[in-house]
Amino acid sequence: MAEKKDEKPVINIIKKKSGHGGGHHGGAWKVAYADFVTAMMALFIVLWIVGQSKKVKQSVSHYFKDPGAFMKSTGSALSSDGKIPDLTKAGKDSTLTLKLSDITQLREEGKKLKEMISSLPEFKDFKNQVEITITKDGLKIDLIEDSTGVFFDVGSARLKPKAISLLQMMGSDFKKLPNGVIIDGYTDARPYVTQNYSNWMLSVDRANAARKILLKGGMRNGQLLQIRGYADRDLREPKHPYDASNRRVSIVVAMHKSSADSMAGKLGIPPPAEVSTTSE
Repeated sequence: MAEKKDEKPVINIIKKKSGHGGGHHGGAWKVAYADFVTAMMALFIVLWIVGQSKKVKQSVSHYFKDPGAFMKSTGSALSSDGKIPDLTKAGKDSTLTLKLSDITQLREEGKKLKEMISSLPEFKDFKNQVEITITKDGLKIDLIEDSTGVFFDVGSARLKPKAISLLQMMGSDFKKLPNGVIIDGYTDARPYVTQNYSNWMLSVDRANAARKILLKGGMRNGQLLQIRGYADRDLREPKHPYDASNRRVSIVVAMHKSSADSMAGKLGIPPPAEVSTTSE
């Protein structure tokens, strides 16, 4: 058979790509970028913390030391303008497992107490020494000492006259509530030098002194759920165990009536609403 002269030969061209170690299609850059973003986020968090108040820094520190204890013991404090934040807007994902009606009641109670303390001239010394917070347990009122001894003299469980007036006012206000009340006493780490007496006794005696005045002010005896003394085992300023602010009395108005009744039952005492008023 004769060969066609016009037929051109077929030439196959094969192109080969040289390797470039993965180039931009590799995943190494993603890891580096993720590390960079994480580092920047950490930097911004640190810068935010540096600019916060001492109390916020302490709260952050306590959280990282023991997140579980932090959730149990801390709550929403008064904001910088002296107002209690509106916790009724807490969503279902909030760490607060509280009824909105109970939060509202205690929020208003705390706001009223704060306004009364700020407005009355005889309580001007307490303006910065009374801290009101809403915690998981209820409305917490901390009477915090300074170096001059606003509420008690150093080493003494005898209340000063202005402190008595303040507690009587609180007792008069508490009697209108169905909630139970818990009173805690604390000391600093200075050892008590008197023989046969200790910081344990002092912390309980201070809490008991507050109890007596609250009752004289009108708080019902049945509202009292517990009196506890912690001595120096729960310092407000752990890094400064001798600081005056470690000496304090905390008054907790229990979250709601049902919780007060439940705790009263566990302690073997009648519910608050069923007990008549007494003076001691």
